[in-house]
Amino acid sequence: MHEFSSPWLRAALPLCLLALLEQGESYGYALQQQLKEAGLVPIKAATLYPALGRLEEEGAVEIRWSAGEGGPGRKYYGLTEAGRERLAVESRAWQEFNAAVSGLTTGSPTATQATQTTQTTQGTQEKRTKGESG
Repeated sequence: MHEFSSPWLRAALPLCLLALLEQGESYGYALQQQLKEAGLVPIKAATLYPALGRLEEEGAVEIRWSAGEGGPGRKYYGLTEAGRERLAVESRAWQEFNAAVSGLTTGSPTATQATQTTQTTQGTQEKRTKGESG
């Protein structure tokens, strides 16, 4: 499994956590394991729990304590309505960002670049047409 750079993981972690919590509430260790199964390693507890705390402070996640099964209680994290909205917005933004970076790193134009090129071409053609008729 590839180990991604720490800044990349820290930047993507809130979005990944929101996506996992959209599937239902969960606790920290289970989220850590799901991230690992998805190929995002290493996510240390010292990175995970502060990210969850920030999401709670921002209103995207709510916390519920539950008695543990024969052990200490567990802190469960659940997505709020604000978290669902944030997930929708940031997922779209991530897709656009990913397309732009992929286009730059592979040399292929992204959908955004293709749209901008088309708009620029159309604008140039309109100016030429107006200039010819004027």
